[in-house]
Amino acid sequence: MLNVRNLRMLMLNNPALRRLVAVNRNGIRHACGGGEARGGKGLVVGVYLKEGDKDPKLTSAGEKLNDRLGGKLVELICETKIVGKLGRGKVFNNIDPDFRSIAIVGVGMEGVGFNELEMLDEGMENVRIAAGIGARSLFDLGCTEIHVDSMDYAEQAAEGSTLAVWQYADMLGKKNRPAAPKLELHDSGDVDGWTRGLFKAEAQNLARRLSDAPANCMTPTLFAQATVDALCPCGITVEIRTMDWIEQQRMHSFLMIAKGSCEPPVLMEISYCGTSPEDKPVLFVGKGITFNSGGINLRPCKDMDEYRASMSGAAACVAMMRCVAALSLPINICLIIPLCENMPSGMATKPGDVCTLLNARAMAIRDLDKAGVVVMADPLIYGQTTYKPRLVVDVATLGMGTKKAFGGGATSIFSNSHYIWKQFQRAGSLTGDRVWRLPLWHYYKKQVTDELGYDLSNDGRGLASSCLAAAVLHELVPCADWAHLDTRGTGMMSMYGIVPYLSSWRMTGRPTRTLVQFLYQLACPEQK
Repeated sequence: MLNVRNLRMLMLNNPALRRLVAVNRNGIRHACGGGEARGGKGLVVGVYLKEGDKDPKLTSAGEKLNDRLGGKLVELICETKIVGKLGRGKVFNNIDPDFRSIAIVGVGMEGVGFNELEMLDEGMENVRIAAGIGARSLFDLGCTEIHVDSMDYAEQAAEGSTLAVWQYADMLGKKNRPAAPKLELHDSGDVDGWTRGLFKAEAQNLARRLSDAPANCMTPTLFAQATVDALCPCGITVEIRTMDWIEQQRMHSFLMIAKGSCEPPVLMEISYCGTSPEDKPVLFVGKGITFNSGGINLRPCKDMDEYRASMSGAAACVAMMRCVAALSLPINICLIIPLCENMPSGMATKPGDVCTLLNARAMAIRDLDKAGVVVMADPLIYGQTTYKPRLVVDVATLGMGTKKAFGGGATSIFSNSHYIWKQFQRAGSLTGDRVWRLPLWHYYKKQVTDELGYDLSNDGRGLASSCLAAAVLHELVPCADWAHLDTRGTGMMSMYGIVPYLSSWRMTGRPTRTLVQFLYQLACPEQK
């Protein structure tokens, strides 16, 4: 990229470039003419990586725009040394009568596809990155309507741009809340793909909003209300179960954690019927601890506020349900979400307490910091008994081992079915939100069950926290096909290796789109 001194020389020698250049947080340079008025329309256009001595190649929409401008766009690209490097580019103002600002963003190499080593469709992911960075740059400049080049992948362009311009603003005063820009597809006939991308990205944004809310504004009761508001208009059935019902069902493991807080627990049963009612559903269970202080085993105070997103697994499942309904997928889904807080108090469970599960096995709760498996235990058993599912999937932020191993690179998955793992792997490679399989071996099962005074413990023995948590949950799923997704590194605060189209230091809403893609593959196996 040009340094400031060289660019000043270019500006002096070329009137077309006599514009102020500033660099924003996305690495996009702004070439601004005049007073840079707020508002107006913007356009995101992709440019492929330059090959040899050839000029950079624009996308088909970019070529049409360049022809309309009499070649001026390519001239500016060459003079400002834009080479098409992924995510890098410039914003040009006042060069087109229809668009106040035009963001030229590198899409990387043309024609790239699936990378087996990365387990990622790089063509799709590159479009998400380019569209997201371009849309956010125009949003930062104050554009209220942003048109996005499909770059041959309309669905992915919609995902990247919609995710990039979203901001958590619920706690800001009305005067300070930024208005979300209107996003439009530019010069492409793939309206269906664009619409699918909007549905998926807006679902992930719902998960981000639920996860990022302060704990006092997203208690179990308020989370349940937000779920009703989000899902009932879509034709999804939501049943709210209160303390009396939970006690009648004898869900002791759930109540052992919930009783430490003055906030009453709630259990939600959510159903979507997209095919014949006789067809067996897919059962999802989402961990819904709306604030996890660690209970008596109190967590360090530093950064404890991040654990308001201990229910991000539940938030991703709720968002998934909304997107599935919007896409009208032909599949039956049931979702169970136990909601409570894990707090220290005189009523809280003490380390070493034992409870009897619905399957008549005794579980020792030796570490209250690992309350996730305890909260999910009885709801998981209840769901299998009630719905007789074809497949069980649970989504939770459980072991720190996943975060230490993968950072934010992938969600860990544990499964007793190779087919289910391969379906999730494929879904992650298409969405850019990857999953990776970790072992579910007898070695870990012995570390959680080889006890004399009780049947299993919630923490096990050893350092493999994520594998031990999965081993506990596996004991509760005796015969069904099952997958456990541990989102400890991906579903909470984005801090390391940040995805370019997601905001840093905010909740991510992951892996919502991967869950939706997985269900799409199950519902429509003949489709690519």
